[in-house]
Order: sequence, then structure tokens, then C-alpha cells
Amino acid sequence: MFIATNRFKVKHGSETEFERVWRERDTYIAAVPGFVAFDLCRGAEKEDHTLYISHTVWASKADFEAWTKSEAFRLAHRDAGSSSNRVNYIGGPEFEGFESVLSLTPGEKAA
Repeated sequence: MFIATNRFKVKHGSETEFERVWRERDTYIAAVPGFVAFDLCRGAEKEDHTLYISHTVWASKADFEAWTKSEAFRLAHRDAGSSSNRVNYIGGPEFEGFESVLSLTPGEKAA
């Protein structure tokens, strides 16, 4: 399993618009091979921003990398930065990728 995240530092007062953009956009991701799940998460409020992460789960790192080179990825990101998607950020998104080394479901114990 591979988990891909992007951190966003959203300036105070832009949180509602940031969430609207994500809620209303077409991600084109649901039918992509290897896609498992997506979450947009709101984190801590700092002095000048609220932290968010987008969090996707993939069957493998190769599936995630194929998504980043796909037409679906291009379509999902084509309006980024457009005037209809203006959000006040501090810096750009910060990507982090993680390969799972241990995964448990309810009732399982680590081996």
C-alpha cells in the first residue's frame, strides 16, 4: 500500500473557499487502477494559517506514479490556480509519500 499526502497552509479566512474548491472539483480518480481511498483533512490552526492535508491511499507506489502521469491526473489539476479556485496559501503544497510497512485491520495483531 502507498499513501500520498499534500500539506496545504491555508491563510485564515480562506478555509471555507479551500474546502469548497475540493468539494466541487471532479478528481477523475475513482476509476483509476490502484486507487483505494481519498480524504481531505483539516488540522491544527496556527498563528497565520490552518493546516490541511489531502490523503490518498493506493494499492502500490507504482499505481500512484501511473496516476501522476495519466490523463485523469491532468484533467483533475487543469484548473489549479484559476481565478475560480483562488485560495490564499502560505507557500505551495508539500508532497509526502509513504510505503506501508505494517497494516492492521480490526482483530489483527502484528506478526
